[in-house]
Amino acid sequence: MWQFWIDRGGTFTDVVARGPDGAVTALKLLSDAPEQYEDAAIEGIRRALGLQDGEPIPAEAIQAVKMGTTVATNALLERRGEPVVLVTTEGFADALRIAYQNRPDLFALDIRRPDLLHSRVVEVPGRISADGEEIAPLDRQAARAGLTAAHEAGYRACAILFMNAWRFPDHERRVAEIARGLGFTQVSASHEVSPL
Repeated sequence: MWQFWIDRGGTFTDVVARGPDGAVTALKLLSDAPEQYEDAAIEGIRRALGLQDGEPIPAEAIQAVKMGTTVATNALLERRGEPVVLVTTEGFADALRIAYQNRPDLFALDIRRPDLLHSRVVEVPGRISADGEEIAPLDRQAARAGLTAAHEAGYRACAILFMNAWRFPDHERRVAEIARGLGFTQVSASHEVSPL
């Protein structure tokens, strides 16, 4: 059976294939070539199998397809992604900026911090305690108003990060619904992305 290992990068997609006979072949394709193929990874598999255009990929002949990508990592490093609005618990707008107050040079007078991944913050009243008690109800109107203003300013991506949502995600879910309803095309809620 065939095995495939694929690395999709921003410019090239590398495909390593091991055939049923144990022979290993490698292909390098442009990651984005819509005039030639719809998807580089699938095209690499098709070429390794020697399939003609339109011929179906025989799933029963493939044992494994393992894929990795550096596209998102590169976009983060190069800051080429969509502008992001951070939606967070009221009072925590600067928590990511403050972080752990780590400094590479403790006595430096000119502190240089990396840019934040978000460029706008919407603070939303409402809080759930660490044991799940609703300390303050979610202010949906404030969430809608802040997200509407961000959307009108051109934001289409939002990250939602509320205190204790990793365990009690109800407030995040409600705000995510509001964001999607307003037309945000990328909505990432912390309890879904990385529940810590």
